[in-house]
Amino acid sequence: MGMKECLRTIQEEWEDKMLSQYAMRSSQSRGREHSEAPCDIRSAYQRDRDRIIHSKAFRRLKHKTQVFISPEGDHYRTRLTHTLEVAQIARTIARALRLNEDLTEAIALGHDLGHTPFGHAGEYALNKVCTLGFKHNEQSIRIVEKLERKGKGLNLTWEVKDGIMNHPTSGKPSTLEGQIVRLSDKIAYINHDIDDAIRAKILCEDDLPREYILQLGENSRARINNMIHDIVRNSMDQNHIKMSDHMYDAMSMLRQFMFEHVYIGSKAKEHEAKAYYMLEQLYVYFLDHQDAMPEEYQEKITGEAASETPERVVCDYVAGMTDRYSIMQFTKLFIPAAWKE
Repeated sequence: MGMKECLRTIQEEWEDKMLSQYAMRSSQSRGREHSEAPCDIRSAYQRDRDRIIHSKAFRRLKHKTQVFISPEGDHYRTRLTHTLEVAQIARTIARALRLNEDLTEAIALGHDLGHTPFGHAGEYALNKVCTLGFKHNEQSIRIVEKLERKGKGLNLTWEVKDGIMNHPTSGKPSTLEGQIVRLSDKIAYINHDIDDAIRAKILCEDDLPREYILQLGENSRARINNMIHDIVRNSMDQNHIKMSDHMYDAMSMLRQFMFEHVYIGSKAKEHEAKAYYMLEQLYVYFLDHQDAMPEEYQEKITGEAASETPERVVCDYVAGMTDRYSIMQFTKLFIPAAWKE
């Protein structure tokens, strides 16, 4: 056995010895859709994490809306920084519970790869205009299975894909690591969206409902710390990941407060209808003018190995755009340019 091969084996042996009995071990993965030789150094989940980080879809997240559309301030969250904050919270919980931190991190980093430009407004627009429907978690799976690497996909393990697919509230992840990401996503966005809303003067600290703040914490740092500790206390040496009922209820009510005061109808959303309209128009245009899409998308419809419907391919193209690229495309296609001599 060569030295490099030993490194992965040592990692797998460490997992067997040190992780909780409820942890998902990389050596016990259900594997990949397409068989491939294991890495000499990295475990299967470490390899998945690295593939996600190096993907084009991951890089595009830096120019996709979290809450504030194309924010000019340097400190507002984007979909990328949201993803990193989810990963940090999830890793902390996984390490405390002796679960598989690498699997947890891979799921967290990949959970929002399928988000459209302009956040949930874009998701609603594509779901309405595309007859096949659109959900960002399903699109994340399409990206890692069919769209990255010129159609080859990332060939991720079953457990990472399961966690990505099931990260929304309605999902039921099969691993505890996936369950951690599902909760960490909420912890992250509720707290950082409060921070951004206060920065944007949409909210002030005194606007936050006191009955829930008293339970969760007076500021973002305290709330995140308290929620993490609550999950760890209620999940230690258990075959589940959960918050105490009173903490979960307080978090849910604070989330509802954010929907009522920030996510719907606030200044942060005043241009959302324009974004919604713009993505609808881009979808309709490219469905009627498929030859205007990049060649790699046209090949999926008319090429020798064509296997996708035009509706799905156009949806893939529009969903993959960043905020600024979609604006640029809309401007080029629909806004008259000034005449020059």
